[in-house]
Amino acid sequence: MTDPKTILFAALLLLTAVFVAVWSRAAWWHIAIGAVTNFFDTLGIGSFATTTSMYRFWRLVDDQNIPGTLNIGHFLPTVVQALIYITIVQVEFTTLILLIAAAVAGSWIGAAIVAGMPRAAIQRGMGVALLIAAVLMVMTALNRFPGGGDALFLANTKLVVAIVITFMLGALMTLGIGAYAPIMIMVSLLGMNPTAAFPIMMGSCAFLMPTAGFQFIRKNKYDVPAAIGLAIGGIPAVLLAAIIVKSLPLNYVRWLVVVVVLYAAFSLLRSSFVKARA
Repeated sequence: MTDPKTILFAALLLLTAVFVAVWSRAAWWHIAIGAVTNFFDTLGIGSFATTTSMYRFWRLVDDQNIPGTLNIGHFLPTVVQALIYITIVQVEFTTLILLIAAAVAGSWIGAAIVAGMPRAAIQRGMGVALLIAAVLMVMTALNRFPGGGDALFLANTKLVVAIVITFMLGALMTLGIGAYAPIMIMVSLLGMNPTAAFPIMMGSCAFLMPTAGFQFIRKNKYDVPAAIGLAIGGIPAVLLAAIIVKSLPLNYVRWLVVVVVLYAAFSLLRSSFVKARA
C-alpha cells in the first residue's frame, strides 16, 4: 500500500512543476519581447512603439505602467547600444555631451509629469505618441528623410536649436515616443551626417532612461517582471544585432510594424475616450 505521505509529496511536486511551468512561461514571454524589440531597435526600427504595441495586443502590462516599464526595462540594452555606437561612430564630443545633457533634463521633467498623470491621460498620450511613431516609420520606409550633410558637429544657432529640440524629445520619450527617427531628422536638417543620430540617440537614451526611471520607481508606476524581462532578453539581442548581424533588409518589417503600431494607437485612444465617457 502506498504511503499517504508519498502521495502528499507527489501532489506537492506536481503542483510545484505546474506552477514553475506557468511562471516561467510568463517570464520567458517578457524576455522574448525584450529580445525582439531590442534586436530591431539596434538596427534602426525602434523599441518603444513595438514594445507598447505588444503589451497592448496581448494585454501584458497595464496601460498606466507602460511608460515606466519602457524607460526602466530598455535601459540596460540601450547602455550596450550606446557603448557600441559611441565607440564606432564619430561625433564631436562637445556636441554629443550638450545634446545628451538636454535630453536628460527633458526626461527628468517629463517623467515627473507622466508618473503623476491619470490612466486616461496616459492612454491618450501614448496613443498620440504611437501615431507620431507610425508617421516617422512610414517616412523611413519611403526614404523621405532629409539627406543630411557631412558635419560631425554643431555650433552657434544650430547647436542651440538642437539642444532645444533634444530637450523636448527627452521629455516626450517618457510617454513612449522613441527618439531615433526625430533625432535622425534633426541632425540631417541641421547638416550633420545622418549616422551621427546613432551615438546621439543611444547616448541620450542611456542617460535619460535611468533619470526618468527614478521618477517611475519612486511612484511605483512600472511593471517589475516585464521590465526585468526586457533587460534580460534585450542585452544579448543588441550584441547579436550590432556585432554579428549588423544589417538586414528591414523595409517589409517596417511596414508590418506600422500596421501593428497603428492598431495599438487607436486601441489606446479608444480606451481613453471610453474611460472618459464612463
